[in-house]
Amino acid sequence: MSAIGFVELNSIARGYEAADAALKTSDVQLASCHAGCPGKFYFLFKGDTAAVEAAVIAATAIGRENVVDSTVIANVHEDVIKAMAMATSVTLGGALGVMEFFSVTAAIYAADAAVKTADVNLIELRTGIGIGGKSYVTLTGTVSAVEAAVKAGIAEKNVEGMLVHSAVISGPDNALLESLY
Repeated sequence: MSAIGFVELNSIARGYEAADAALKTSDVQLASCHAGCPGKFYFLFKGDTAAVEAAVIAATAIGRENVVDSTVIANVHEDVIKAMAMATSVTLGGALGVMEFFSVTAAIYAADAAVKTADVNLIELRTGIGIGGKSYVTLTGTVSAVEAAVKAGIAEKNVEGMLVHSAVISGPDNALLESLY
């Protein structure tokens, strides 16, 4: 799959309508669809770029004034989708990186930039569920790789103004790492 589409709405009912329209409009696969905090609705789908673009247009047309954010990311790294589905197979490295954002879209862009920049493993990309609508990315690898990945993630142009905080923890305690799974 070469692209992902993401739509965030401030209405759960309208969110389901918009997700249905997106899925019926073009040949895309639903990757994630859920209500989150604070009373928002998020859905992510994947497919070829033209199909994803058509689906985002259909969803935003149905979502109208309830659309908070939407985006299409072409050539997204496959690990970003896995991290959003918490389906990663991670080998723990020497460092833990965490990037926290006010926006789900910013976290997706940051995760994509991070994994394309350095040899890191994405652990999770948490999207607004139970954390007040914020999002965060966790990743692991060598200290230098995690530092480079986090630096690239928070510097991504589509992240500007959305960063809450980032951290690189060298040699994290095993109990902390185990809590991530």
